[in-house]
Amino acid sequence: MFHHITVLREEAVDGLAIKPDGIYVDCTLGGAGHSELIASRLGPGGRLIAFDQDDWAHENARVRLAPYLDRVTLVRSNFRYLQEQLMLLPEVPKTNGVPQVDGILFDLGVSSPQLDEAERGFSYNHDAPLDMRMDRESELTAHEVVNTWDEKELARILFVYGEEKFSRQIARAIVKKRAEGDISTTGELAELVKSGIPAAARRTGGHPAKRSFQALRIAVNDELGAEEEALEQAVACTAPGGRISVITFHSLEDRICKQLFAGHLARCTCPPDFPQCVCGNKGELKLVTRKPVLPSEEELEANPRSRSAKLRVAEKLDA
Repeated sequence: MFHHITVLREEAVDGLAIKPDGIYVDCTLGGAGHSELIASRLGPGGRLIAFDQDDWAHENARVRLAPYLDRVTLVRSNFRYLQEQLMLLPEVPKTNGVPQVDGILFDLGVSSPQLDEAERGFSYNHDAPLDMRMDRESELTAHEVVNTWDEKELARILFVYGEEKFSRQIARAIVKKRAEGDISTTGELAELVKSGIPAAARRTGGHPAKRSFQALRIAVNDELGAEEEALEQAVACTAPGGRISVITFHSLEDRICKQLFAGHLARCTCPPDFPQCVCGNKGELKLVTRKPVLPSEEELEANPRSRSAKLRVAEKLDA
């Protein structure tokens, strides 16, 4: 059983307004912190369906969720296949061919064990083979990205996904080095990133490779594409009165969630001089949280990794 501190645990689960006999989905099982709390609030007639593509998460969950396994279904899959996987489960009701559940939770942060285990290749603090795959059966690795993607594309992902202002210099350093031979380890890459950042800039803002490693991890796992697909499916798969609870850790993740929720809100399209609304555009969602919920001071002190976390919650409206 691995150690992982769940961020915004109570707030995210409270946002789902759990009904004891409801069906809930945790799209990001991870360390099972949210799943454990959801399961503890369910009665014998309730059901938790938990997704994760990482074998470790499933092994851990079988231990941590042992008291509740009679009401838990574990699904080994990326959450981008949410609707497809829910269609396969007989315990999930379907309406017009679409599965319907009472609440869906996303915690889009990477589990601490994945970041900290050297052999996974996520960390610049440990020298390991360049990997960064959350699903170790997927084909694309950080090694392939670093050694085969062209300089322009490398610079783009470092800038967009990592918000790295020295992205071009780092990409140039990577391409120059790989002309001499493969860049094979996280240690080599971290040194290359460092060499592409001016000395003055390296002295502030934490480890100089932090943003670049984040960018590569997002690219390798197509995290933003998966988020957008899964959130769209979550809107369809949430029953009227059900809720969607989303924790993000990156400005791009939060922007996707905010904009997707906004796109499903009620928006009157009547001309402004109409005395009352006649368009009937009621939307599919209403916001439960107008502004994102942030970690408390106590949580920040206990878990500094929670600093960038934001929670947004929306409720599905009646058709």
